[in-house]
Amino acid sequence: MTTAPHSLPTPGRHRPWPQCRQCSGVALDLGGARTRAWVAGRGLILDVPTVTPPDTGAVHPVRRGAVVDTPATARMLEGLLAHRLPRSSRPLVIVTTPVLDGVAYRNEVRSALEVLRPRSVLTVPAARAVAAAARADLSHPLLVVDLGAHVTEVVLLSDGAVADARRTCLGTGDLDDTTTHTQITDAVVGMVTTMLRQDRTSLTLDALRRGVLLAGGGALRPEITYGLNGRLHAPARPAPAPHTAAVRGAAKLLEAAHTHPSTSGTVPTVLHSG
Repeated sequence: MTTAPHSLPTPGRHRPWPQCRQCSGVALDLGGARTRAWVAGRGLILDVPTVTPPDTGAVHPVRRGAVVDTPATARMLEGLLAHRLPRSSRPLVIVTTPVLDGVAYRNEVRSALEVLRPRSVLTVPAARAVAAAARADLSHPLLVVDLGAHVTEVVLLSDGAVADARRTCLGTGDLDDTTTHTQITDAVVGMVTTMLRQDRTSLTLDALRRGVLLAGGGALRPEITYGLNGRLHAPARPAPAPHTAAVRGAAKLLEAAHTHPSTSGTVPTVLHSG
């Protein structure tokens, strides 16, 4: 989708949400298990399963970090959000995206979001949003482990940008008699070890020495967090309210983008334009 930016008040006179009636904004974390949305002036308004109504397409339109049914995703977003936005609004939307396969995801989610008639769509790597929610110091390298329901990502951030990333299609939603929390821990340790071995700089090691920032529902499971602490020989600290960290971080970036030149053509380095 090609988004056409609309004129905004000059930054020096731009009123903050919700007083600014010329603007509306949505921060969206669209996961395979849960869809979470933050709306300007109202806060976190949605934390619901990512499912479509019966007989409207794929029941689970987002799977393993991919939008598998774009029309069904659009119908779901319309049903969840359209009536919650001001009438005739053209919202600025920021969506968290997986780091790997992010291009395909961004294209599909932008197509699905057309149903909301957005003024502009910006995307941000989920790991960068998590760092924003945790108020992490990005002047130093940072390792973020996002323990989702069906996908687990390990991301190295350097100066706020993605320097390296690994992913496994395994998450807490897979836990059963045959898949254990130890397997998830093993997968994370394996990804970090590979990053260390292949890093010709000291970025990964420097980040590991600082400790690992954990997010996603898996960060609420002590058997996983304690396991990572021991296996990585480094502190593994959950972000505050780790299961909603991505959408809350996207909301912080949305507030900044509200008056940022990115909404009129110049995009900050941590975001991608529509």
